[in-house]
Amino acid sequence: MHELSKLTPPQGGGVKEKKRVGRGQASGLGKTAGRGGKGQKARTGNMNFIGFEGGQMPIQRRVPKRGFTNHFRVEYAVVNVGLLEGLEASGTITAETLEQAGAIKRHKDGLKILGDGELKKAITVRAHKVSASAREKIEKAGGKIELIEIVPRKTPQERKAEEKAAAAAAKKGAKSVVDSPAT
Repeated sequence: MHELSKLTPPQGGGVKEKKRVGRGQASGLGKTAGRGGKGQKARTGNMNFIGFEGGQMPIQRRVPKRGFTNHFRVEYAVVNVGLLEGLEASGTITAETLEQAGAIKRHKDGLKILGDGELKKAITVRAHKVSASAREKIEKAGGKIELIEIVPRKTPQERKAEEKAAAAAAKKGAKSVVDSPAT
């Protein structure tokens, strides 16, 4: 394990010294400091950031914007029935077993089985969604489908409303305890 106190630059360099400009002719970066003579690029406050087009309206502002990104979108890892036929997995096929077999990279928000391909062996599939054709092919081969319920994500507004309701209920409960006479 490396220690921060013992870090050294790689062999052959790795640490560059800061360029000192405007320190005399002998340095090679004196007088105009490597900016050349006159012109817009020689001046201070030069607009040389990414996307600057010389004062013209930049492309990222010219292009019309449409739509939005839905942060609550549910994205499924999609697998076809034909791929399940080639798997050596025995027993129940889940998103985790498919991930271990290399059939899917990651199971995202859920697993969806589609009906492309043929299935001859009886398998049990645990998935979040199954298309009608995939259901038909799996059941025809003597397999079973176990649907996993998707728990919908809560929006920040829903979360805040729940917290408010819980706080009000707690406050009401605390108030009723204080009001009741001690026996």
